Amino acid sequence: MARPRKFDEQQVLDTARERFWSGGYAATRMEDIAEATGLGKGSLYGAFGGKQELFHRVFDDYCGSVVEQVSRQLSGNDADAYARLSAHVYAVAASTAADTAHRGCLLAKGAAELAEHDRTVGERARTTIEALRTLLQDDIAACQRHGDIAADADPGELAALVLAVLRGIEALGKAGASEETLTGVARTALAVLPRPAR
Repeated sequence: MARPRKFDEQQVLDTARERFWSGGYAATRMEDIAEATGLGKGSLYGAFGGKQELFHRVFDDYCGSVVEQVSRQLSGNDADAYARLSAHVYAVAASTAADTAHRGCLLAKGAAELAEHDRTVGERARTTIEALRTLLQDDIAACQRHGDIAADADPGELAALVLAVLRGIEALGKAGASEETLTGVARTALAVLPRPAR
């Protein structure tokens, strides 16, 4: 009969995420995670499999939390859709500027390092990016219904543009761009969205 686990699985995943996020996948050893969590390697392997399987769990949890957070930020009525979109774009710039360790986004970091050779990571990254684009598209469509963005613009194309800008802000932040620069990019991105003729 298997003995019950004596550790908090989510706490272990959170610790592993911090290790993978800070050091990258290749540079992080199971020994490092075992030491950080206080678990033996045997317990880690028994609960999560090898390093790749553990990273898949961490990456999946992270991607799910990102989509859930953006969904909360962009959900609401049509009247507030443009304010939500603006707040979201500026929040990405602010949180990126606050990342003084320049770790960047684990979604981008994991995809850049592994997606080419790891199908699970590549597919999860693609579905996450598509989910984020859809959330932006839905909010932009709400802006159009309320008359804050031109009704004849393609909301899917605008969403892809905004998403590209947000990913770019994160890349600039990782390279050390100033908060002023990142905020300026956010402001300009919002300013170029087509407004209805008055």
